[in-house]
Amino acid sequence: MNVKNNLEQINTQIETSSEKGHTSTLPNVIAVTKYVTIDRANDAYDAGIRHFGENRIEGFQEKKDALPSDAIMHFIGSLQTRKVKEVINDIDYFHALDRLKLAKEINKRADHQVKCFVQVNVSGEASKQGVSLSEVNGFIEALKDFENIEVIGLMTMAPLTEDESYIKDLFQLLKSKRDEIKALNLNYAPCTELSMGMSNDFHIAAEVGATFVRIGTKLVGKEE
Repeated sequence: MNVKNNLEQINTQIETSSEKGHTSTLPNVIAVTKYVTIDRANDAYDAGIRHFGENRIEGFQEKKDALPSDAIMHFIGSLQTRKVKEVINDIDYFHALDRLKLAKEINKRADHQVKCFVQVNVSGEASKQGVSLSEVNGFIEALKDFENIEVIGLMTMAPLTEDESYIKDLFQLLKSKRDEIKALNLNYAPCTELSMGMSNDFHIAAEVGATFVRIGTKLVGKEE
């Protein structure tokens, strides 16, 4: 497993897709290191990665403690309300804000303004978490008095399908909603970012205009 070579290939794919979609900026690559060792995470750092994503508190703290201090830490998984106090002040970006009860707990426990993505269930799959597209505006409106939450963007996970046109349509829907919220010029919800795209579909996300893609196995592999 050569993380540097993997990253070079991923960056090439991102550049090609971004040119195809005429997007002006390339997305940040988040190395999803939940399935790999600290050594592999450090390999990613040495390859030039600075954004790291974990979805479990234990793994998050382990990687944060082991990586250099300029590593930017993303919590990308669902967070139980009762666990918020254990991790929220170590998070640089939180990608799964999907309910008001969680927002209230983050606002209560955070000692700084947390950069949050609202998780949107664009596909409407019952197995996926997140607010529906029709609920996004109302949900964000309900966050206006939470001084420790900044809605910097929207996040979604595409379904596992080989239908790339369908995935692209879903990503386009999220982008349109992001643009709609951004146009409201809300101080607490600038909503400039888009977190979408994983190992199987990051190239589609880059074409549509993602600003963050979350890549695990294709970048850092998976430990046996």
